[in-house]
Amino acid sequence: MRLTNKKALEKFKRKYKGSKFLTHAIDKLVHDIETNYWKSRSELQASRSDEDCVHNDGFYFFNISAYRTMVLIELNEQEATVVWCGNHKAYEQTFRNNKETIKKWLSSHNWI
Repeated sequence: MRLTNKKALEKFKRKYKGSKFLTHAIDKLVHDIETNYWKSRSELQASRSDEDCVHNDGFYFFNISAYRTMVLIELNEQEATVVWCGNHKAYEQTFRNNKETIKKWLSSHNWI
């Protein structure tokens, strides 16, 4: 699967370059996305237990590393796009742990 907007993940890795665990976790997420073509959520769950479907249009958060890094990705049949990346504090400030707030944010940023 092709991954677009990888530069958001690279920027996040540079910000936390001292954490080898975090950079390895991001590299693993990128590898998992680029080497898989998930056709269903159950296939995705089987290979990435940290996924959380936050919108029925194919938007998922991945919770990676001890930093509780959250990566919002839109998945479709051939491509995945990094939509948002940040630590858990930024996630709570932006999305308030609320799927309705996530939906509003996606809508206001023209993702849905």
